[in-house]
Amino acid sequence: MDAAKTHYPPRRITDLVNLKKQGKQVTCTPEFEVYPVDFEHRKAQFQAYVFLCRHNGQVDGQAYSFRKCYARGCPNNLCQHVSQAVMIANRHLQRDYLVLGNAGVEVSEQLFSLADMMVEFEDKKGEDSPIYTVFDFISMAQQGKIIEIKVAIEEVSAIEHFDYQKNAQTFVICDFDCHMDSKQYDYQRCLSCYSTDKEADERAQALIIANARLENLYSEFDKSRIKHNKLFCS
Repeated sequence: MDAAKTHYPPRRITDLVNLKKQGKQVTCTPEFEVYPVDFEHRKAQFQAYVFLCRHNGQVDGQAYSFRKCYARGCPNNLCQHVSQAVMIANRHLQRDYLVLGNAGVEVSEQLFSLADMMVEFEDKKGEDSPIYTVFDFISMAQQGKIIEIKVAIEEVSAIEHFDYQKNAQTFVICDFDCHMDSKQYDYQRCLSCYSTDKEADERAQALIIANARLENLYSEFDKSRIKHNKLFCS
């Protein structure tokens, strides 16, 4: 059955877990998409590579497909370096695999690879700096570290390049300004995205997904006693 005919198609990893807990038969096969995207951020234009995974499968025989952004990287200081983005993407991906596995959903645990990108990166600036994800800060706070995180949310317009086509896309980006041990760490995460040309139809659902992911993160912040502000998309 076509995914569009599924009554309530899953749109997040959490949806797959909840459906499995309801006793449904859930399958999941990852398919990677890595391609260049032209971003325009605060009047600065730059190109970055976006690491996406399209999760495909069936729920009780009904097909679904949704994609999730795991990281973005570029060879300048406007976002994480590409080599760092690969590692960040894989760490988030492995966490999703663990969540799915614990719920009983079998999934082929493939990972992103720089070799798949068919491109060379000459600027290695910043590679030796610590690579922390938001879950690292949660873990360190649980171990007693005093951490403060300032959250900012932006919708960033971009042009995706793939299969000799261009696609206008808007990414909902969360900036985490993390402070620990008198040091400051910048971390970004894509919460969701929607087709710019279909904003009227897709933006509302994209913001619902983004806010659900933020709600989960804020809950983890509260449990680990991370001081933070709570912002949501509107």
